[in-house]
Amino acid sequence: CLTVFLLQKYAYPADELMPLSCRGRVRGQEPNRGDIDDSLGKFSLTLIDTLDTLVVLNKLDEFEDAVRKAVKDVRLDNDVVVSVFETNIRVLGGLLGGHVMADLLRQRGDRMQWYQDELLHMAKELGHRLLPAFNTTSGLPYPKVNLRYGVLNPLSRTGTESDTCTACAGTMILEFAALSRLSGESVFEEHARKALDVLWERRQRGSDLVGTVINIHNGEWVRRDSGVGAGIDSYYEYLMKAYILLGDNVFLERFNVHYSAIMKYISQPPLLLNVHMHNPTVSVRSWMDSLLAFFPGLQVLRGDLKPAIETHEMLYQVTKQHKFLPEAFTTEFRVHWGQHLLRPEFAESTYYLYKATGDPYYLRVGQSIVEKLNAYARVPCGFAAVQDVRTGTHEDRMDSFFLAEMFKYLYLLFSEKNELPIDIDDYIFTTEAHLLPVSLSTTQPPCQGNNTETVPVSHEEDLFTHSCPSTETLFPNNPSFAKTIRDIYLQGAFDFEYKFWSVNLSVFILHREIELPLHDNGMDDRPVVVFNLFSTFLSLQEHKGVYRVKLVAEVSQTPEEEVVVPHVVQLISPPFLGRTVLTAGPAKFGMDLMKQEHGVKGSIVKASPYTACGPIDNAVELKGHIALALRGDCMFAAKARWLQEAGAIGVIFIDHHEGSNSEETPLFQMVGDGDSTEDITLPLVFLFSREGAVLTAALEKHHNVDVLLLPKERQLGHEKPVSMNIKLRLAEEGELEEGAASGPTLELVLENDELLLKEEVEEDLRGERQSQQQQHFCSKATEDDRTEPCSADSSATPNSNSGPDTNP
Repeated sequence: CLTVFLLQKYAYPADELMPLSCRGRVRGQEPNRGDIDDSLGKFSLTLIDTLDTLVVLNKLDEFEDAVRKAVKDVRLDNDVVVSVFETNIRVLGGLLGGHVMADLLRQRGDRMQWYQDELLHMAKELGHRLLPAFNTTSGLPYPKVNLRYGVLNPLSRTGTESDTCTACAGTMILEFAALSRLSGESVFEEHARKALDVLWERRQRGSDLVGTVINIHNGEWVRRDSGVGAGIDSYYEYLMKAYILLGDNVFLERFNVHYSAIMKYISQPPLLLNVHMHNPTVSVRSWMDSLLAFFPGLQVLRGDLKPAIETHEMLYQVTKQHKFLPEAFTTEFRVHWGQHLLRPEFAESTYYLYKATGDPYYLRVGQSIVEKLNAYARVPCGFAAVQDVRTGTHEDRMDSFFLAEMFKYLYLLFSEKNELPIDIDDYIFTTEAHLLPVSLSTTQPPCQGNNTETVPVSHEEDLFTHSCPSTETLFPNNPSFAKTIRDIYLQGAFDFEYKFWSVNLSVFILHREIELPLHDNGMDDRPVVVFNLFSTFLSLQEHKGVYRVKLVAEVSQTPEEEVVVPHVVQLISPPFLGRTVLTAGPAKFGMDLMKQEHGVKGSIVKASPYTACGPIDNAVELKGHIALALRGDCMFAAKARWLQEAGAIGVIFIDHHEGSNSEETPLFQMVGDGDSTEDITLPLVFLFSREGAVLTAALEKHHNVDVLLLPKERQLGHEKPVSMNIKLRLAEEGELEEGAASGPTLELVLENDELLLKEEVEEDLRGERQSQQQQHFCSKATEDDRTEPCSADSSATPNSNSGPDTNP
């Protein structure tokens, strides 16, 4: 409630609250963050996204006030290019969820009597403003639309995109179907169903998997890696939930086919690894992204509790190691991409598992989420995203989904049903956790002529193919089944086979059955394993005979963390002359700069469009130069291909996360898109935002800037300065110190008229000859390789300024 108050105090009517700056984020008034800003449409995003959360929290006065504000102030005809996907799930879903709650409260008769379906009318207007995105030959929507001018209008500033993600096209059916059922206009549901039909038809028939990115015009797959995380996640979610909301068997049948394929190829309990859709036995990467944390919750809806519990426990172990789920982490639980945006998917799955099992363990998991949010994300004006979980640095960012989803799931986790103002079982959660009534399938019949024809499919059916799960059936007479599954996972699935054998009991055979990461945080599982081994010894001693114990596990040393070799962008043209050096991250594909003795040199040119996610407009200017491109909107590999085709000789990617820098954020290696990247031969490096700003400022000021891309250890002028201490003794010409001729000798001859500090030296010599006949000097190598005299007194500093007489 405090956060909602801060939102209205500091940010309204802006789209988001900036929790570090304590002000609203208004698109165009803050530095551009690339595709992240496509969620912002100048339509009070967070206010709308949070409407039904206020009802769940039983803050009904605040809800009514927020509805009045939305009706009075929010405009949906702004000349802004927005993400179709984000606008649908956050704004359209928020308006629909808000309308459903407002209508419910109005029907109860004690409040909202003034409400005349204004939110539904706004939702219908927004739906019509999103419809132009579906004007493609395939029926798959464009990824972006201008709220005022649509897609193909010359003023729209969009419509050149050719690709969209699977989730982007496949996550429309709940909101669009609900809008059609509530408004009576069938056009919305028709378009959403058509998009799902195309994705289903384009699945790989051999594996029944889909890819991550698809061409919206011809339906060809652009990225063929398949998983359950970013780019695909909510497509699977919406197939299952569309069946629950609409009662249409076709969605359940499609989901079951996909689910069987996921469990066959992608699920490697407890891991969920991306594979190639055409060759699904091959994993395409060794890391997972945090968005897949929703999947255990979806498995609960499916009734497949065992893998849900296992994967959730794996995710919980990651959070215990890093405080939060990093945006991406390896199979050894190491950080691959350290950012944490306060995503709610792990809390969502925790909520589902608690409701399915009743196990108080999940309340403790929820408690740990709350404690870590308060300890590591809470700031005076809200909750701030974590720029890197390894450093704990904050980002001036609080996405609307934090209030729309995270607060909702955590509140519901700790609440009893009788404490809520609504019966939560009467609703289905959208992917943004907005509430849509499951009664839509009966009280609001399908629009005429809008039934997707059932496609016959063949797959193995199980107990829950066409029925809801029951823990009584799944785990009869076993109320602690969830703990049993977790314990098996935590013990690393160690199994023991006992056989009579005429050898010593101390002989063990190691055999590989499952590969699980061994953690760095004290190796918590080891005591359990040792205890089980010891218990086994004791139990075997009670029987006659000698036994051989077979330990079914492979214990291997955890691989060392991948070493990222720092690279640099060195500015070598005047006036920089190599003195400005920017730390950069390398790529795992493209030209290997470690094998280029002198690096790659060239002038920099800013790509147009800056994100380089399509044909390059300034290809003539760019040819033969090193391109600057902004991170975001598409994969690094896609950008590299467009720029290589335009004739660039290298690429410098610049982070779109404002304020990021190499001092506070560990470097990482850019990765490909899951397909082969052998066609990319350009050298590629990555600069964080702050270093990128230095480079772009230099280009803006000097117009012609030459840079050198190379590993940091080979940068120009990087040779380590050689310093030495030299003891000098003033002697008469031709006089050598006794014994000096026996080894290498450096003789320094100073003429009287060239002697520096002549008066001081002569004065010192008169005193020193009487005591030690020596005068000490020291030399210091400076940046320009000059040697400066300095006092032999240890308390003096080489750069001390004691006047012209003593510092020649």
